[in-house]
Amino acid sequence: MKDPRLERLAHLLVEYSLRLKEGDLFRISGSPLAIPLIEEVYRAALHAGAHPYAHLILDSLEEIFYREARDFQLEYVSEIQRFEVDCYDALLGIYSAGNTKHLAGVDPERLALAQAARRELTQRFLERSARGELRWCGVQYPTPAHAQEAGMSLADYEEFVFRACKLEAPDPIAAWEELREEQARAIAVLEQGRELRILAPETELTLGIAERGWINASGEHNMPDGEIFTAPVEDQVDGQVEIKLPLNFRGREVRGVRLVFRKGQVVEAHADEGEDFLRAMLQLDEGASRLGELGFGMNYDIERYTKNVLFDEKLGGTVHLALGAGYPETGSRNRSALHWDMILDLREEGEVYLDGERIFTSGKFLI
Repeated sequence: MKDPRLERLAHLLVEYSLRLKEGDLFRISGSPLAIPLIEEVYRAALHAGAHPYAHLILDSLEEIFYREARDFQLEYVSEIQRFEVDCYDALLGIYSAGNTKHLAGVDPERLALAQAARRELTQRFLERSARGELRWCGVQYPTPAHAQEAGMSLADYEEFVFRACKLEAPDPIAAWEELREEQARAIAVLEQGRELRILAPETELTLGIAERGWINASGEHNMPDGEIFTAPVEDQVDGQVEIKLPLNFRGREVRGVRLVFRKGQVVEAHADEGEDFLRAMLQLDEGASRLGELGFGMNYDIERYTKNVLFDEKLGGTVHLALGAGYPETGSRNRSALHWDMILDLREEGEVYLDGERIFTSGKFLI
């Protein structure tokens, strides 16, 4: 039986997030588990006059590649990949893993080698996006693996995902536009400041933000969305931070992360679990040990942590810090093949000060 929520989601993605128009070259990627959503998006894209292309991704092939490819194959970047970054007008990635841990047994140095080789593609992608030449969006499709990771039944996870996308609203597009206006009010205050200070248990971190732009993320690039973010000045991050929530990155789980920054660079890095992987990612390239993003989660329809960054960085009452590449439209000059978001939960304990004035406490802005 067709799920009517998927049709609503497809129209939200095509009409609001990606703004597809006649003649757009459009790629949809996802696993075979996401075929019901792929079909609805494909149909909606045709109705919009675009030229859709579907690309199916198999977890098993990705695992085989990282386990068995030789170094020259790990470092190879095909002309097809270059074409996709350079020539597509819009990209939709549907997160739909059958096994969220399919890369857990892969040597992190092999992952790092392949990721470093694609640094040029990552930067090209970010630059085209910043200039408005490339529209892109990532969306979650509910699968049993993601539901299990979040500690939910599949039915409950489906409700969670579709509620976070505001599909229960009478007019989902209007609901996202309303959130955009709320976030704009917070940005109007933040963009006047020069320095943010974050205080929480085992965390005291100061970040320079002068002359950096704030981005109002309200459904254009992620679905669900709901965050405001900027890029700290590269050499103006000092102090320490402890990330108590578990992190899931490229199929590896890392827990109890503790980082010390001095003049913008990580000078100490520890983790209760996954420290070797953490250190391998920090050594990926020169920009991997600096912050490329600082953001506030603003979607209060997301009420729980799921170990899925698409939701967790939007979780209302949290702050996220991303190691590695920054978005050029924020003014970031940090370049890296890495972009790793880490979530700092401030809902129960934690405060944020802007130029010495408290603006955020217990998960809420005071603005």
